[in-house]
Amino acid sequence: MSIDIRLRRLIAASTLLTGVLMVLGVYTAAAGAGLTCAGRWPFCDGYLGLFPANWSSFIEWFHRFVAMITGIIILGTTVTAWRRRIERRIRIALAGSTVLLPSQIILGALTVTTYEWVILTAHFLTASLIFTGVVLATVWSQPVINRSTLFRIGTLAMVATPILILLTPHAFIIFDPTVQSVYYAVGLMIYTAVITIGAWAPSVVDDSNSAWRVRMTASLAAATMIGLLIIGRQVYAGMLQYLSMGGSLFILALTIGAVVTLRRKDTHPPSRGIPGGD
Repeated sequence: MSIDIRLRRLIAASTLLTGVLMVLGVYTAAAGAGLTCAGRWPFCDGYLGLFPANWSSFIEWFHRFVAMITGIIILGTTVTAWRRRIERRIRIALAGSTVLLPSQIILGALTVTTYEWVILTAHFLTASLIFTGVVLATVWSQPVINRSTLFRIGTLAMVATPILILLTPHAFIIFDPTVQSVYYAVGLMIYTAVITIGAWAPSVVDDSNSAWRVRMTASLAAATMIGLLIIGRQVYAGMLQYLSMGGSLFILALTIGAVVTLRRKDTHPPSRGIPGGD
């Protein structure tokens, strides 16, 4: 069944909110704001435990509020998609994100009551899986795009990657909560771009070998990007710092390769409205 523009916007809103929530979660954790509520979770340290007592508890409460709104929108989008019987893979991607929401809520609580790296890592990993699901749903739900649009998306990722290198944890700039938030925002933007390239390449690139090469290059860049974001807050110096910087350079090389291939090869518009649709 075709997807109307309002449902497309709802799916896109789920992706945007999930990305914003992830960046906000990074800032909340980096600032230690969740610790203000550690002893009284699910309440906090304000009046009756329901109102922020200071800036730190406000950050924690605001993060919870955005998380609640995001969860409701993802759930509502998934229900709407299944009720309208839109393309199966879009429904599965949304359902996968929705199924992970309860575990993410539990992990979110544990990041407040048990502030340990393994919990923080699991929390971000689960968030990344949810984000991947809604990003794929957004990409698959969009109408036909042309080669020049895909080329611009790749160029955006290529231009943004040096910013990621500059923001390498504790390398060139003090990795405070604000810088961490920018680092993760840029990383998620690059991640979204390369997923889009990988999803659309088979429908846009005429030569099948080139299409496969672009898709594999974009997929490898996406996997590397999410790996860097997962370990990002555990990087201080030494080998992990070199690994982080090297990973960013690897992503840059991969995006340059994809962009060059998209620029060089002859392409044609896809025969269907959704990339790779059956």
